[in-house]
Amino acid sequence: MERVTVIGAGLAGCEAAHRLAGRGIPVLLCEMKPVKYSPAHKIPGFAELVCSNSLKASRIETAAGLLKEEMRRLGSLTMEAAAECSVPAGGALAVDRAEFSRLITERIGNEPLIEVRRGEIAQLPETGICVVATGPLTSDALADSLRARFGGTLSFYDAVAPIVSADSLDEKKIFLAARWGHGDPDYINCPMDRAEYESFLDALLSAEKAPLHDFDDFSVYEGCMPVEVMAARGRDALRYGPMRPVGLTDPRTGHRPWANVQLRRENAAGSMYNIVGFQTNLRFGEQKRVFSLIPGLEHADFLRYGVMHRDTFIDSPRLLGADMALRDEPRLLFAGQLTGVEGYIESAATGILAGENAARRAEGREPLILPPKTMLGALTRYISDPAVTDFQPMGSNMGLLPPLPDHIRLKQERYAALAARSLARLAEAGF
Repeated sequence: MERVTVIGAGLAGCEAAHRLAGRGIPVLLCEMKPVKYSPAHKIPGFAELVCSNSLKASRIETAAGLLKEEMRRLGSLTMEAAAECSVPAGGALAVDRAEFSRLITERIGNEPLIEVRRGEIAQLPETGICVVATGPLTSDALADSLRARFGGTLSFYDAVAPIVSADSLDEKKIFLAARWGHGDPDYINCPMDRAEYESFLDALLSAEKAPLHDFDDFSVYEGCMPVEVMAARGRDALRYGPMRPVGLTDPRTGHRPWANVQLRRENAAGSMYNIVGFQTNLRFGEQKRVFSLIPGLEHADFLRYGVMHRDTFIDSPRLLGADMALRDEPRLLFAGQLTGVEGYIESAATGILAGENAARRAEGREPLILPPKTMLGALTRYISDPAVTDFQPMGSNMGLLPPLPDHIRLKQERYAALAARSLARLAEAGF
């Protein structure tokens, strides 16, 4: 059986390699770490989660919950590992990111049909089936090669939120709660009154940003916007965004806070917490100064400061089919955020599909095109639709799915019906 090359051992690449090996097809998995690191990656292991440790909502009536259930039915390695190292996160699925990477690295490494080769790949292979899953942080050399081959790649800036030590928080000023009392109280809340919020906002807006190099067209992805960029849109922007206080009651006052910052558990031990929605490009010293104004974080020990990095994706609607293969050279398949899907689970899900279709091509079979009434099918149809103009990264959302024949007024019931239809169509496709 012909060996298939997979470039990149992030979520998408690991899913593709796992899928291929599970079908009895030899795989050469190429990963540049630890020989070379991107600006945002820090550990040598596979499937490193850079921005957050959350895999989004769990409820099947949500787009993320539905996509994760589809992935489970498709045999996802990501979902298996996440189940083993999940940490409390209310209605979301979050993981201990170090353990998550360790588990996936171990399982890939123990697969006899997968050979791992460390080092940077600067060019696509001239022959053979290949899955390209180098992610939004594709190395400059390969990005230049893709740009030369496909007539340009697209870019935007992405940001990462800081992580603080749990034992450095002021327990007298914070409280555990779930919004509206729904679910387990898994988030730490840092409430602010109006004066505290205004003081924090002024400090944030005047803080010095880190310089951005080698990139002239500054654009940010709306789903991962730096907190200082959002704050500049209006003095209440944060109160309607990551600092919204709705559904919460400050036990010290018995009232809803004017604004609220939430911290989400970062690891299973509960020793590290992520400042939710506080992606940033402030200088490290400014992050310490400004974020220490948040009640409860006055003496916080910052284990990781936020950073901003450039993300790259190809013009998929012009280049790819819904099977994740190049239209004009189907031996080359693409997966993950390099294709313009946005998010961890979206990246992993496209890796499953690319791996499946690489296997089918190796076996001489027709590719799998998932029904558009499934979430993954709808997402891959969107990124491969030639009619899409001004292409920008897209995550899973219920708006991608075709409407129901009969409109259901209540959103939760409508979403439940869409989810049931999606899973029925996936079952009809054999999964």
